[in-house]
Amino acid sequence: MLVVASIVFLAVAAGAPMRASYWSRTTADEPHYLLTAISLGEDGDLDVSDERTDVRYLPFSEVPPLVQATIQADGTQVEPHDPLLPALLALPMRLGGWVAAKLALAAMAAAVAALTCAVAVRRFDVSLRVAAVTAVVAGASPPLSVYGTQVYPEIAGALCVVAALWASTGPRTPRTAALTAACVAALPWLSVKYAPVAAVLAAAALVPLLVGPTQSLRRAGALLAWFALAGVTFLVAHHAWYGGWTAYASGSHFAEGELTVMGDPDYVGRAQRITGLLLDRHFGLAVWQPAALALPLALVAWLRRRPQGWLTVVAALAAGWATATFVALTMHGWWWPGRQVVVVLPAAVLVVAWWADRLAPGLRRVLAVAGGLGVAAHAVLVGAVLAGRHTLVVDFDRTPNPFVRGFRLLLPDLRHPGAGTVVVHGVWVAVLAAGCWWAWRQSTGARSRGEEPRDQPAEPASSAVDSPECSTASSTM
Repeated sequence: MLVVASIVFLAVAAGAPMRASYWSRTTADEPHYLLTAISLGEDGDLDVSDERTDVRYLPFSEVPPLVQATIQADGTQVEPHDPLLPALLALPMRLGGWVAAKLALAAMAAAVAALTCAVAVRRFDVSLRVAAVTAVVAGASPPLSVYGTQVYPEIAGALCVVAALWASTGPRTPRTAALTAACVAALPWLSVKYAPVAAVLAAAALVPLLVGPTQSLRRAGALLAWFALAGVTFLVAHHAWYGGWTAYASGSHFAEGELTVMGDPDYVGRAQRITGLLLDRHFGLAVWQPAALALPLALVAWLRRRPQGWLTVVAALAAGWATATFVALTMHGWWWPGRQVVVVLPAAVLVVAWWADRLAPGLRRVLAVAGGLGVAAHAVLVGAVLAGRHTLVVDFDRTPNPFVRGFRLLLPDLRHPGAGTVVVHGVWVAVLAAGCWWAWRQSTGARSRGEEPRDQPAEPASSAVDSPECSTASSTM
């Protein structure tokens, strides 16, 4: 875990100085999170009006950030973003400014990779070599590598999810229950959009205590009471601090109500994101990390073989993916691609690692090469942005990476719908469907190691865990 964490931290931290745009080191919601972190660290409150007056944003935003908060009658401004990420960054900001804040995020990214490796090995019997390589490749590739320094709650949310997966797929002990409870409570405080994922993880912790061999109504009642208390505290605090039931209530963009952050949902139209989040030539996962194309195949094999703990992983991944598909205003926002699914990518990495460990050696090498292309995409991105050839957010499409530029031409461009896009998208869906059919067929037969039901899960290792839309709701979501 230490080796995995060290490699990922160095790879991710190298990108900390990258500029988000030509006119500002950070952009969209990033300076708002940092301003709130300054306010919490120095004043102990969420009001950023004095930080704006004192132009405290200049070190990380050379231009004044757009006003997102509704200015109250007394002049106070509370940014429409949940407060846990600024609270986590308050001490780093006070000690070392925006650089320390980004390095703190890089440390979280390293922890995500290390814990993903541990969960794969100890919970799903993935060989150590495959688990470690998969965790490093995923952590050092976009989008996890990018959100390891971009100031958004995504990487902190991913850390909560993988920690909860460690707890909920292992032995049912008071410590694992406490870890799950803490992660479930923390997710909405990072962003209310993580509430569906938190609900799934809460159910995964509660159900085994209500039925089955690990039944304990007393512990189930205590956990349920904790979740209820956490929910009430969230609502009461948000109403007091933000003037509504969510942080969006304080936003100047949401004058017609907090739910306008979702836009006017066209659920049929948004359904194309189910595959578009993977395949889109600009904002999909695969163009930046081709190994992501293995996810549907690995998921089919996972569903076919159903290793112990499979349902919790699938449910968390499905909840996050569904939120990105049907709840988020857009997948093409003023941010780096893949933002909406980062929170559940550790679950996806676990599935792919488990599948890779059961592939024939030749196919595993093909998957490793694809993963290496994703690591190269991160390296080229960091080098090009630091050299001033382009910026991280405004024109990431200008990457000089020849593979990304070439592969992009083969993928559908969902920003420009039309007959050609529909055809290309359909061809890719058909290819993935054929791959899934193959993966299903290959997964039939006797169960392999780690898939036999066990009376008790393996004991945990003691060292493991004990357009520009920046001014609109799409930026916030």
